[in-house]
Amino acid sequence: MLAQLQFLSIWDIVMAIVDIAVVAYVLYRVLVLIRGTRAVQLIKGVILLLILVTASRFLRLYTVNWLLEQAQVMLLVALPIVFQPELRRALEQLGRGRLFARSFLIMGEEEWARVINEIVLAAETLASHKLGALIVIERETGLNEVVETGTRLESLVSADLLINLFVPNTPLHDGAVIIRGDRILAAGCFLPLTENPDIDRAIGTRHRAAIGITEHSDCVSVVVSEETGIISLANAGKLGRYFDEKTLREMLTALCAPSHQPGGFHLGLGGGRAHG
Repeated sequence: MLAQLQFLSIWDIVMAIVDIAVVAYVLYRVLVLIRGTRAVQLIKGVILLLILVTASRFLRLYTVNWLLEQAQVMLLVALPIVFQPELRRALEQLGRGRLFARSFLIMGEEEWARVINEIVLAAETLASHKLGALIVIERETGLNEVVETGTRLESLVSADLLINLFVPNTPLHDGAVIIRGDRILAAGCFLPLTENPDIDRAIGTRHRAAIGITEHSDCVSVVVSEETGIISLANAGKLGRYFDEKTLREMLTALCAPSHQPGGFHLGLGGGRAHG
C-alpha cells in the first residue's frame, strides 16, 4: 500500500481523504437517524447473525451454517419491510433538507437534575388538582415513531409548560408528552396499550398506555390519575403506584440520570407498589 502511495499525486491523496470523510460522515448521520428508533436492536440482531454464520463456518458446523445462510437470504427480503418506517423517515428528512441536521447534545448531571425537578414539580401540581397526565421520558431506545403521532413542540422542559399541556379541554391534553433530554419533543402522542392479561382491570387506559410504551422500549412513564390524583411510574412493563415527591425524584434519578446505567423497575424502591 505504501508503494502504491508513491505513485499518487497530492490531488489523488486529498480526494481519497475527502472520499473517506464523506462516507464516514454519511454513515454517522445514518447511525444518528436510526438511534431514535427500535432499528438499533434489529441491527444488533443482524450483526449477531453475521457473527454466528462466520463462527459456524469456522467450526465446520455445516448444518447450522446452512440454516443461518438461509436466514440471511430471508433477511434480504424482510429488512426493507422491517425498516420501512425508518426508510420513509430518512426520505422525508432528505426531502426537507433535515437529514444532516444537528443532533441534540448529551446532558450532564446538573441539567438532568433540573429536568427531573421540573417533572416532579409538574406531577405534584397535577396530582394536587387531580389533572390526568402521562409523561414519557426517552432513554436509550428512541421514540421517534411515537413522536410522529403527536404535535411537535421542541420546547425546553418546564413544570409550567407540562402543567398547561394537561389542562382539560385543551387541544393537547388528551395524549402523552414525550421528553428527550431537556426538550419536550411532542404532546398529544398516542401510545400502544399493554396486552398483558395480568394487569389489574381497574387500571385505566392512561395507565395501560404507560405500561405499553415501556414494553416496547426502555423509556420511563410518569402517570397522574385523573380520578384519584395518585402518581404512578411505569418501567420495563411494570407499574409502581403511590409515589410522593421524594420517592418519584429518587426513582427518576436512579433510572434516567447519566451516572446510572439503564435498568429495570426495582420493586420496593421508595415505597411504590408494583402491578403487572
